[in-house]
Amino acid sequence: MPVNERDMDGGLSLRGRRTEAPAPPPARQCQDGPMHLYDERLTVPAVWWFLVVLGGCLFGGLLLPFGPVAAAAGVVLVGAVFGPLVHRYGSARIVVTPGTLLVGDRAIPIDDLGTTEILDAGEAFEWRTYKANAYALLLLRGYVPTALRVELRGPHHRAPYLYLSTRRPMNLATILAFTRR
Repeated sequence: MPVNERDMDGGLSLRGRRTEAPAPPPARQCQDGPMHLYDERLTVPAVWWFLVVLGGCLFGGLLLPFGPVAAAAGVVLVGAVFGPLVHRYGSARIVVTPGTLLVGDRAIPIDDLGTTEILDAGEAFEWRTYKANAYALLLLRGYVPTALRVELRGPHHRAPYLYLSTRRPMNLATILAFTRR
């Protein structure tokens, strides 16, 4: 049986010589920047969209005595005003890249993050209400019951911690711990 110069794990040949391991593939770039290790969009519940449609229909019904054109214009007006507002509120993102935590519009270097605390629904409610610090950075969405609290280090941060509403706090904490290594 012939001896392979290269084995499958680590590039050591069967004769004991070190051979060159294949180069790892380059990191894939996302369309909007560097590779995302974690990406979560805090979309609003479907009920909110139902309420926008219902509000439009109710407003259109209110305008129905003025004619069907006025009623249709009322439905379109409510949709045009409240649809983008609901979409914008539900488009908040939490993104972790190899060196940065992107929270909404704010970019925080991973080196500035301290310990993390996973908050279940009860603890998250406490940190949103009576335990809250007025200087804390918040990405708060009331329709997301769980959260992650991350301490901020460094003299340039006035905020003592970062409160992140997230549907997957365990995954986010794990990714942040991984990127800090």
